[in-house]
Amino acid sequence: MTDRGRRGGFYTGGMARNRNKNQDGERPRGQRVGTLAALQPFLKPYRGRMALAALLLVCAAATTLVFPIALRGLIDQGLVPADPGDRILALRGSFLALFGVGAALALFSAGRFYMVTWLGERVTADLRAAVYARVLRQAPAFFEHTATGEVLSRLTTDTTLVQAVVGSSLSLGLRNSVMGLGALGMLVVTNPRVMTQVLGVLVLVVLPSIYFGRRVRRLSRASQDRVADSSAIAAEVLNAMPVVQSYGQEGREARRFADATEAAFDTARKRTRVRAFLVAFIIATTFGALLWGLYQGTQAVVAGHITAGHLGQTVVYVIILVGSVAVLSEVHGDLLRAAGATERLMELLHADAAIEQAAHPRALPPAHGGSAVKFQNVRFEYPSRPGQPSLDGVSLDIRPGETVALVGPSGAGKSTLLQLLLRFYDPQQGRITLDGVELREASLEALRARIALVPQDSVVFAASALENIRYGRPEASDAEVIAAARAAHAHEFISALPEGYSTFLGERGVRLSGGQRQRISIARALLKDPPLLLLDEATSALDAESERMVQAALEGAMRGRTTLVIAHRLATVQRADRIVVLDGGVIVDSGTHAELVQRGGLYARLASMQFDLRPAA
Repeated sequence: MTDRGRRGGFYTGGMARNRNKNQDGERPRGQRVGTLAALQPFLKPYRGRMALAALLLVCAAATTLVFPIALRGLIDQGLVPADPGDRILALRGSFLALFGVGAALALFSAGRFYMVTWLGERVTADLRAAVYARVLRQAPAFFEHTATGEVLSRLTTDTTLVQAVVGSSLSLGLRNSVMGLGALGMLVVTNPRVMTQVLGVLVLVVLPSIYFGRRVRRLSRASQDRVADSSAIAAEVLNAMPVVQSYGQEGREARRFADATEAAFDTARKRTRVRAFLVAFIIATTFGALLWGLYQGTQAVVAGHITAGHLGQTVVYVIILVGSVAVLSEVHGDLLRAAGATERLMELLHADAAIEQAAHPRALPPAHGGSAVKFQNVRFEYPSRPGQPSLDGVSLDIRPGETVALVGPSGAGKSTLLQLLLRFYDPQQGRITLDGVELREASLEALRARIALVPQDSVVFAASALENIRYGRPEASDAEVIAAARAAHAHEFISALPEGYSTFLGERGVRLSGGQRQRISIARALLKDPPLLLLDEATSALDAESERMVQAALEGAMRGRTTLVIAHRLATVQRADRIVVLDGGVIVDSGTHAELVQRGGLYARLASMQFDLRPAA
């Protein structure tokens, strides 16, 4: 495990990430790649609902703007007339009008709340699903530089911020914008003198808001990056708890997580301090504008220029206008945080896939008795290790139905051949064909549908044994799943589980032994029944007895299909049709077990070491 430090984006590597940030962990302005405008494709399918929400929003804002007019009628007609009868009738009518305004406001506000909340939930769900689907299609090179915890942070924390904005803050901002503009217009019509003074106050509020808003946005992005750092550390350590505890590193990991959390708090504190100053400034100027408008209005009433009702109406419009500006300043801060979250999500959504699909993929011909595989002068370097070829000019022709074993020391390029065949990577030089079709010309779905992989590190999902095996072919019946389990010699231990095939196996299959997890993985591949089978140390986690059983099952599964086997234990590959020996990324020898032993060389030395040491053990 390594301390990844402070990550802020998906670039070409950890060092690149750090070079693209300043000392506060913030990104230079020129590197922002996303804003809230990037959410438009997710909002577009719901234009009808957005229009209805906008209509309800405008109606609610308009109803609020009608309230001062009704209040003016209440004061001038219900309180000022001297005749008691006229006053009672006027009061009755004014209160009924006010109640009608309140009822309409309640109805429109409830409709607006439902519609915008629905939009927020819907857009967030679509965005989260789209980002996750994009991440699933990334090649392994993407995950060489991207921590799982960081991806999860973006899928949860960042989408929650976007949901809060789309489902609440944005609607609140639009509503106050309409109310503020409406109040502004009414003030211009009813009292231009007060309006001129209020405009001066608005300039004092808006300009600092814009200035401080830029700082808040940068700090919001940095704060979310720090939270992602702590999530990445937690995900990494929780997936390695046996190692952490066996080495007694609980305290060190707790401190590492605490340091990352403290860094997130420190950045959040800076952001909150800037926003707090902005809020204090806005409230102070709001009260100043309100008191100044009230003072001017009272002077006009005393001088007889306006009525008391006119003064009440003006004061309420000033309150609405300045209050709307204050709310918009708060919403502006939320929008800036959401803009930072959107940037991070868009980085994932628009991350370039290292493996591109052909525009017009060629269909793979039917495979009878296995697939034909051909490597032609293949050269490949991993993106994380440029200048160090893992394969250098490899050519290999595998016939349909042939079983080929790949052997050699660690780092010889054996697993790389399988990864290229699955198109996890593309070679920098040479061609790889499957049944006569170059891999780049075939669709990824068709290519991988012909291949089943049994990796060295078996993957067991947090599901039942039945569903784990059925992952190889989701439409398979229970009987087919059980048949595959029998073939992999997994039926006996699965049947002995508390609920048999319905037993929940735990996260990463923690309820099973290593050998049992490996047999689940083998059963999954057998259920898929592909023309090409890839076995990457498929029996490495098995004991001697289990290995013999599974080896017999695999030998049966190899019949009628092409098989590539990687094994360090040479006893498992002696019966292969051909053994290919790799060393340093090149093929150094090829032949049967007997031929290679007789010729001497690397394979003979490896075989001598293993078989000579076995009797002494």
